Amino acid sequence: MTGLAGQLKPCGPVLDSELAARTREPVEAAAREGGWLETLDTAWPALEPVFAAAPYLAGLARRGPERLRAILETTPDDRLAAIVGQTDALTGGADDLRAPLRGLKADLHLLTALCDLGGVWDLDRVTGALTAFADAATRAALRAVAHDARQRGRLVSAADDPRGPVPGLFALAMGKHGAGELNYSSDIDISFFHEPDLVDGALAPGVEAQPFVDRLAQGVAALLSERTGDGYVFRVDLRLRPDPSSTPPVVPAPAAMAYYESVGQNWERAAFIKARPVCGDLTTGQGFLTELAPFIWRRSLDYHAIADIHSIKRQIHAFKTGEGLHAAGANLKLGRGGIREIEFYVQTQQLILGGRDPALRAPRTLEALAALTRAGHVDEAVRAELAAAYDRLRGLEHRIQMLADEQTHTLPEPAARRAAVAALSGEADLAAFDAGVETLLQGVNRRYGELFSDEEDLSSPWGSLVFTGVENDPETLKTLERMGFSSPEGVAETIRSWHHGRIGATRTSRGRELFTRLAPRLLTALAETGAPDAAFARFSTFFAGLSAGAQIQSLFLAQPELFALIVRVMAFAPRLARTLARYPAALDSMLDARFLAPLDQDSGVLDQLVAEAVGESDFEEAMNAVRRIHRDQIFRIGIQTLTGRADADSAGHAYADLADVSIRALSTAALKAVTRQGGAFAGRIAVVALGKAGSREMTAGSDVDMMTVYEADDAAGMSERKGWSADTFYGRFTQRLIAALSAHTAEGALYEVDMRLRPSGRAGPVSVSFPALEDYYAGEAETWEFLALTRARVVWSSDPAFGERVAGAIQTALRQPRDPEQVTRDVRDMRALMDRERPGGGLWELKLAPGGQVDCEFAAQHSQLLGAARGEPLTVSTVEALTAPGLDPVFGQAWSLQQSIAQVIRCAFEGDPDPEAEPAEFRERLAGVAGFDSFDALKVELTARRGGARTALEALLGPLNPPATES
Repeated sequence: MTGLAGQLKPCGPVLDSELAARTREPVEAAAREGGWLETLDTAWPALEPVFAAAPYLAGLARRGPERLRAILETTPDDRLAAIVGQTDALTGGADDLRAPLRGLKADLHLLTALCDLGGVWDLDRVTGALTAFADAATRAALRAVAHDARQRGRLVSAADDPRGPVPGLFALAMGKHGAGELNYSSDIDISFFHEPDLVDGALAPGVEAQPFVDRLAQGVAALLSERTGDGYVFRVDLRLRPDPSSTPPVVPAPAAMAYYESVGQNWERAAFIKARPVCGDLTTGQGFLTELAPFIWRRSLDYHAIADIHSIKRQIHAFKTGEGLHAAGANLKLGRGGIREIEFYVQTQQLILGGRDPALRAPRTLEALAALTRAGHVDEAVRAELAAAYDRLRGLEHRIQMLADEQTHTLPEPAARRAAVAALSGEADLAAFDAGVETLLQGVNRRYGELFSDEEDLSSPWGSLVFTGVENDPETLKTLERMGFSSPEGVAETIRSWHHGRIGATRTSRGRELFTRLAPRLLTALAETGAPDAAFARFSTFFAGLSAGAQIQSLFLAQPELFALIVRVMAFAPRLARTLARYPAALDSMLDARFLAPLDQDSGVLDQLVAEAVGESDFEEAMNAVRRIHRDQIFRIGIQTLTGRADADSAGHAYADLADVSIRALSTAALKAVTRQGGAFAGRIAVVALGKAGSREMTAGSDVDMMTVYEADDAAGMSERKGWSADTFYGRFTQRLIAALSAHTAEGALYEVDMRLRPSGRAGPVSVSFPALEDYYAGEAETWEFLALTRARVVWSSDPAFGERVAGAIQTALRQPRDPEQVTRDVRDMRALMDRERPGGGLWELKLAPGGQVDCEFAAQHSQLLGAARGEPLTVSTVEALTAPGLDPVFGQAWSLQQSIAQVIRCAFEGDPDPEAEPAEFRERLAGVAGFDSFDALKVELTARRGGARTALEALLGPLNPPATES
C-alpha cells in the first residue's frame, strides 16, 4: 500500500477502547460502502490508540470519513501539497472562503496529527506543514477581503497586480509562524504595515488609506479566527506591531521605522529575528525588513544595552534545580524548563553576537543553536541536550493540543487527561511519564540558569517577572498575585507601558534599560509593604510625573535603602507620596547629608531659607524660595517621624522652627513690598504665634494661628508715598503676610492662616495697635482669650526691642489678678460647651474626644492662668505646663501619647484616617513610634490614659456634664 496507511506505526497503548470503537463504527460503514475497508484495517492498529486518547482527532474522523480516506490512501507529501494547493486556489470573497478554509484546516490537522503520532514526520516536517498551510490561508484571506473591497468599488488596483492584492500593504509573519515552527493549535502572529503613498494609488478617489487598510486587516483576522459550525482556521494576533495599545491595526511603515529606531525594545528585536513577509506586497515587506536590519542586528552594543538583552532571560525566576518542578500542571511553553527558556537561551545570544556575525541570524531555534555551536559560543554537549529537549517539549506540546484543539501548553493536572498525553507519546506508565517530564524540565532549567549566571537577578524571590511581549505572562501574573496585588493584569499592563516609553522616565533607551533593572526591585519592595495596591498607585503617579528618569532610577539602584524607604512612603504616607508626585525635586533633599541629621541639630537649612528669601528682590520669588526649602524640610521631618528617627517633641519643635523662619523670611519680604508700594512708615510691627505654632507643638497638618501688633511713632502719621494711615499700612502688611503664607503658587503652599485669636477676632482690625492690645486684655478679654494667650510667642519683629515690649505686654496681661473660682467655672463651661457642640467620637479622634488633647490643653492652660496670677513661671509648652506641681501626671501622659500618634498620622495622611483600616505594617510602625510592642497594646494604653485624663479633668474643674436636677 503506497499511501500513508502502510506507513503508520502505533503511537502507544489504547487508552479508551470504547471511544475508539465509537469512532470506528461510522468510519467503517463509510469505508465498506466506499470500498476502502482494507485501507482502514491496515491503518487501524495505528489509528486506534490515537482515537482512544484524543477526542478532537476522533471527532475529525467521525465527521469526515472521506477526509480520513484521502489521507490514508495518499502519500503524506502529496496530501499536504494538495491541501496547500487547494487553499491557494480559493477565489471569491470572505463569505465564499469561510467554509472551505475551515474544511481544509480540518484536513491539515488530521493529516499532521497522524503523521506526527504515527512516526512518519519528524518535528521539523510537522511544524513546516502547519506553517505552509498558515501561509496559504493568510494569503487566501487577504485576497478574499481585497476582492470584497474591489467589488464595493473602494479598491481599484488590478486583482492580479504583482505587488499583491493591495499594493503597498504587507503582513509579516512573526514568532513561530515567521520561523516556520508553528505548533499544532497555535495562533498566528501577524503584523500589518503599509506604505501610504503606494496604498493611496490603489484606492478609489475619496477613500482614506488608514481606515481602509485597518478594516482590511481586521477582515483577514475575522475570516481566519471566527468560529462557525465548521470551527475556525487560526486565531490571529495583530498585537506584535509597535505599541499596540496606541497604534492602528495597520501601522504606516515610516511611523513603524521611527518607533523602532527611537523606543524599540530588545524583546521586539528578538521578535524580528523570526519575521518574514507572508502576504500582500512581499517586495515592499522585504524592503521594510532590510531597512529594519540595523535595529535588529546592532553591530555596536554598550554595557547597558547588553545588560538589557540579558534581562530578557534574567526576568525568569531561577530556583534551585528541580525545586518546585512537577509534571502535573507544568506549562511546557512558558514555565520553568519550558520551550521559552530554550528560545531565550538562543535569542539573547543572537542579539548580542548576531550584529557582527551574520551566520548567527537564523530564524529557527535549532538552526540558530547549531550556528552558535559552530561559532564556538555554545558547547556541543549543551547544544545536543537543548536540541533534544526542544524536540521533546514541542512534541508534548502538540499532543496536549491534539486532545481538544485548545491553545494550551499546560500538561493537564487530572491524571486521566495527562495519561492521554502519555499514551499519545508512547508511554503507558503515567508515573514514569511524569518523572521523565520532570527530568526534562530540570535539565533545561539548569542549562538556562547557566547562561549569564553572574548577572544581576531580575526576577523576584516571589517568582518570575517577565514583561516582554504584548500579552501577560501567566507565571508573572501568578507572581504578582502572590505579592498581594488585587489586579495583577493591571499592574503588568502598566509596567509594560512604562517599558514602551510612554512616560518621561522611560522615554530614552537609557531610562528603559534602567527601568528593566528597577522593575523587579520595585515590585518586591511594594509587596513587602503589605499594601502593594496603594503603594503602586502612588508610585505610578510619582513615576509618571517625572520629566526624565535616568538620574532618579540610577539613584534608586545605587541606594536600595533609600529606594525601599521611598516605597514605604508610597504605601503608608499618602501626604508625603503626594509631595513626591507633585514635586519630584523633593527627592533631591534626600541626597543632602543633612537629611537624616537629628532634627534638633542646627543644619544651617533654616538660615539658608531666610537668606534666600531676603535676597530676592521680587516678592513672588521670595515666596517661592521659602516654599522650595519649606517643602523639602516638611518632607524631611515627615520621613524622620514616620521612620521613628524623631520623636513627637522633636518633630513638633522642628515643624514650629520651620514655621518661625518662614514667617520671619516672609515678614521681611512683605514689609519691603508694602514699603515699596506705599512708602516708608514711622513705626514698627511684631508677629505673634498662637495655638500649636505658639507652643511649638505643630504637626504636618497644623494651621498657623497668629496676630500682628504694631506701633506708630505718630498716631496721625502717614506713609511717605501714598499717605496711608498706620491701620492701613500695617493692615496691608498683614494681608501680604497672610497671602504669602497661605497662597498656592507653582511651588506649592505653606500654611492655612487663622487670625481669629487676635483681640476682637473677626470683628477687629486685621492688625492690632500696641495700645489697643494692652487696653483689650486689661478690660475686655474673656477667659478663653487669656487661655489662648498662654501659648502666645513673638516670632518676628521689625524692631527687636518692640518685640520684647509686645512679649512683656502679653506677660502683663496673663499676670493680672483673677478669681480662681471664676476661671475654673469659665473653663469648665467652655469645655462642656465644646462637648455638646463638637463631640469627639472614636478611639482615633485625638483632639476632641473625652480625655483627648483638648482636655489636656485645658488643664495646662487653666493651670498656667492661675499660676500666672500668683507670679509662678510661665511656659508656652503644653507638655511643660502639664508637668507643673499639683497637676495630675495623667494629663502629661495622655497628651504626650496622643501627640506621638498625631505626629505619625498627620505626617502620613491628610484628613482623619482610621489606623485600624491601614496596613498591618503601618499599624505596627505607629505602635513602635509611640513606644509599644504591638498595635493592640497601643490601643489598650490609649484608652486607659484617655479615660484617666477625663477623670482628672473633672476632678480639676468639676463635672462637665452634670445630671439634670428636678425643678
